[in-house]
Amino acid sequence: MKKLVVITGASSGFGMAMAKKFAKEGYPLLLLARRVEKMEEMNLPNTICRKVDVTDLEGFEGAVREAEEKYGKTDLIVNNAGIMLLGNIETQDPREWKKMLDVNVIGVMNGMKIVMSDMKERKSGTIINFSSIAGVQPFGNHGAYCASKYGVTGLTAVARGEMSPHNVRVLSINPGAVNTELLGHTTDENIIKGYNEWKESVGAINITADDVATTVKFAYELPQAVSLREIIITDTMQDA
Repeated sequence: MKKLVVITGASSGFGMAMAKKFAKEGYPLLLLARRVEKMEEMNLPNTICRKVDVTDLEGFEGAVREAEEKYGKTDLIVNNAGIMLLGNIETQDPREWKKMLDVNVIGVMNGMKIVMSDMKERKSGTIINFSSIAGVQPFGNHGAYCASKYGVTGLTAVARGEMSPHNVRVLSINPGAVNTELLGHTTDENIIKGYNEWKESVGAINITADDVATTVKFAYELPQAVSLREIIITDTMQDA
């Protein structure tokens, strides 16, 4: 049997696409999200689905240990869970800042913390953190979101430095605009309208979550000695 893959934010978008792709190739899975019914509806083989808030370290770790008892130690964790609440720094509700920083940064750190010790001991394993193109370049009305994703990019680089001497890969995936549910988190209708207009203007209409999932699987299935440290993936026509 192939080794255990853990995917957070697996109820939609990139997470769901990755779950289907890895399951098709026979990987045992632990799928985590708040909407457990969405994950269960996929009816994937050799899969445990659990309702988990990634900001809850105890609950997150408990689900991972449960899956490891059945399928063996985690060989890949994909810290994909995230939210995008776009807004202007001056006017956005600070509660939205905190929510993004908690999920997008603390959630990723929790996922890494849960698996790092075992991976170091085994001198093998892969951690893939989902950042964003907004984690490497700024965008208007993305202040707090950029802060969270620049945070993921930075902490991934730090973790890579800590884990690489132990033969553990730590990768950052930085998608551009892709049609997922992510924009639906934003509460400002004018910003949503403007974002969709921008997305069409730069041509970001053809790339799919499945394309991103294919990229993640490719990066993981390379030999352990090969690390695609940072991957920026966008629609070919996206020029910003």
